[in-house]
Formats: sequence, C-alpha cells, structure tokens
Amino acid sequence: MTAQNEQQSIALKEWAVSVKALAEGQQIIVMRKGGIIEETRDFQLISPSFYLMPAYEHQKKHLLKEQYVDGLEETLANWSIDMETIKLEAYAEVVEDIEVTDQETLDRLRDLHIWTDTFAEERLRWKKTKPLHVLLLRVYRLETPLEISMRPAYNGCKSWVRMEDEIQSPKMLPVLDEETFLSEVQKIKNELA
Repeated sequence: MTAQNEQQSIALKEWAVSVKALAEGQQIIVMRKGGIIEETRDFQLISPSFYLMPAYEHQKKHLLKEQYVDGLEETLANWSIDMETIKLEAYAEVVEDIEVTDQETLDRLRDLHIWTDTFAEERLRWKKTKPLHVLLLRVYRLETPLEISMRPAYNGCKSWVRMEDEIQSPKMLPVLDEETFLSEVQKIKNELA
C-alpha cells in the first residue's frame, strides 16, 4: 500500500478507543461533525487517506456500548496529559463519505459501531444544519508503530492535524482481508438502502 507524502503528513484525531476498534477490525466507520476549534466550524474531508491519531481528552465511558468499555480503560492506561510522544499505529483510506441528516438513517447503523445511541444522537444533533459525516474506512495497521513527538499544534479539539515531522512511509497491512472488508461495506450499504 502506498500513499502520497502530502496525504501521509495528515492525521485524523479520533477517540483512542475508536482508533483501537478500527485497528482491530471491530468497525470500519467514524462519525464526524468537526472539532470545536475547526477553522470552518464544520467537518471537511481534507484528505482521502490519513493516519489515525488517538485522542484521549473527550472519551466518555457512558457513550460506549458496554462491551467496549474495557477498551477505553486499556487506552487510558498509558496516557497522561503531558505526554511527550504519541504512538500512531493505524492508517486509513476513505472509501465513502456518507452524509446523514436524520435520526432514522443513523439508527440503522447502530449495530455497526462501538458507540451508544446517545453518542450517535448527540453527534447528529450538534450543529443541526450540518450533516453528520459517516466515513467508511479501509484501515491498515502499521507494521512498526510510529512514535512521534507531541507538538502543541496537535492539541485541541480539532479533526485534522498536519504532522510537523517528516515521516518515512511505513509498511502497512490491511486490518481486514478484502472479502471481509467488502462484506462490512455491503452491510452498511444494505442498512442505508
């Protein structure tokens, strides 16, 4: 798998527990409306492929389905507010960006992600005039995780981060084989049909 250097210098910040679920093949979607300090105040897909950067600050146990709470505890075990480095273990390519504007459509996806109905509903209702972006992701695990310096520019509630250090293209392996991945995509499309 190869990607252009410009794209590889971008990361999408996502709850660490979500990154874990994506990297373990437990789900292939993320839901985005934008970070509080986004320049545009709404989500824009600025790159079709990116690293998945774990974010820890806003994770909430009560917004996860019960079977994923242990995963949250696991991600928090090695986290501190003054971390000097951050580990990148996964890379993703967007297969589709589906805009969801109503609760009924969102409800049809409830069995295909780690979050509670409350989480999904809150995401949909926030900035009501803007659609909720459901990104279908082809996820890859880095053969060797990257340990990068934690920079001030990476902090804050935002979706996208431009890496400040040059990163060599690491070897990557798909989390799901092609057949399983296409089956998961079809499940989502069937639910939305």
